Amino acid sequence: MQKFLSSNVIWLYIVTGGFVLCTALLGLLVSSVSISPSTILTIITKNVLNLSFGEELPTNVEMIIWNIRLPRVLLAFFVGASLSLAGAAFQGLLRNPLADPYTIGVSSGAALGAVLVLFFQVTIVGLGTFTLPVVAILGGFIALFIVFGLVRLSSRSLAIETIILAGIIVSAFIGSVISLIISLGDRDSMTQIIYWLYGSVSMRGWSHVQLIIPFLIFGTLILLMHYRELNALALGESAAEHIGVNVNRGKTMILIGASLLTGSAVAVSGSVGFVGLVIPHLVRLVTGPNHRHVLPLSLFSGGAFLILADLVARTIIAPKELPIGVITALIGAPVFAFLLIRERIGKGR
Repeated sequence: MQKFLSSNVIWLYIVTGGFVLCTALLGLLVSSVSISPSTILTIITKNVLNLSFGEELPTNVEMIIWNIRLPRVLLAFFVGASLSLAGAAFQGLLRNPLADPYTIGVSSGAALGAVLVLFFQVTIVGLGTFTLPVVAILGGFIALFIVFGLVRLSSRSLAIETIILAGIIVSAFIGSVISLIISLGDRDSMTQIIYWLYGSVSMRGWSHVQLIIPFLIFGTLILLMHYRELNALALGESAAEHIGVNVNRGKTMILIGASLLTGSAVAVSGSVGFVGLVIPHLVRLVTGPNHRHVLPLSLFSGGAFLILADLVARTIIAPKELPIGVITALIGAPVFAFLLIRERIGKGR
């Protein structure tokens, strides 16, 4: 039985890896300008390994792949991976499939921090270009503290339903503050912030990829190192304490890791919803509740999903582009509604 489960898990990793590669190739290949796979491989090899094969390529073709398509595909993958991994952590921590960075207010707080930086053109001394993600992460932490503060004031126990309700309340309030900031700006700044809030990875370059990578690495390491705590917390806090888990430390580290991922993703792409809600739920249905596999598979699946969503966003009404947040909502909302109905019917039986 153990060997059967292991072989199934191996196949899941292989299929997920294939899904990532296929979506990445599609993201690089499909566009208004047709470029062959061999040319793409030559360009990437030349810029990464400083090796040249065959004839010299046109400068415009190299710029399209290296400066536009490749950073866009990588950024979409990193953002999707961050949001999906954070969603898996929040769902495991709160033991509820409705929990994700958006429903508990972390994403809204991060969005407010990023909007303040964009609106006031703030640059913190010593941080430079990292001002945007750092302030966004701080905004996410503050929103999280406010949510848990409201829960503590309203009830002594950290009930799951109360946390989600408090998250919705905080998100609504932060949304009104963001609307107020937008209304105080001129037309240009208003358009820029509104379009940013819809979520997009277009017009981003290597600088945005460099911004998210450190936070993605640290957040991912923190969560992967604490998968045992997530498994234990699934049994309840008292049961986790009985088997020797430091519940408070584990919860703190999981919240820090998930907030790092959420804040950095929102800072570089804006608000992209439903990735952290739907993808971990689907992964958990396939793999089971063990976070040793749920976390990494959610990371890769979420990244591949957002590459695919971005591909749809930039091709469905080409040459115009849709915000990627619109595509994820159009796909994610019906899928999640179906999953909830399916789960409720299953419990009814």
